[in-house]
Amino acid sequence: MTHTHFFKTIVGLALLAAGSSFAQMTPVGTWHSIDDKTGEAKAEIQIVDKDGALSGRVVKSLRNDPNAKKTCDDCKDDRKGKDIIGMEIIRGVKPDSSGENLWANGGKILDPENGKEYTVKMVPLEGGKKLQVRGYIGPFYRTQTWLRAQ
Repeated sequence: MTHTHFFKTIVGLALLAAGSSFAQMTPVGTWHSIDDKTGEAKAEIQIVDKDGALSGRVVKSLRNDPNAKKTCDDCKDDRKGKDIIGMEIIRGVKPDSSGENLWANGGKILDPENGKEYTVKMVPLEGGKKLQVRGYIGPFYRTQTWLRAQ
């Protein structure tokens, strides 16, 4: 192997590693939502980028409770009465221009257990292993820290 080929290989691997670590500093991916009151994993959420805006769906329940709600009876919009599994609970989240690795810009998150919709801000933490999810209604907010699914 020539020195030039070796150098190009090393640079390519470094760029690949940098790219994959940058990709992890985004909310895009699969997450385990963690209940802010009990600390228990509630659901697996898949967040995707659709045309520059993030959306997220509940892909499965992580609860063992057979009495857990299965539909969003308290929802006020097109999700009323729909199954929680498969439901889009995150809509319209965009990167914030502050450069602080903040995702917000008027995006919304729904709590399908109570039908409340919050303005949401999301911040990847610890190299993208965790996601701080903060939902606001006026000056009041709830914060959860979700864990990236393996």
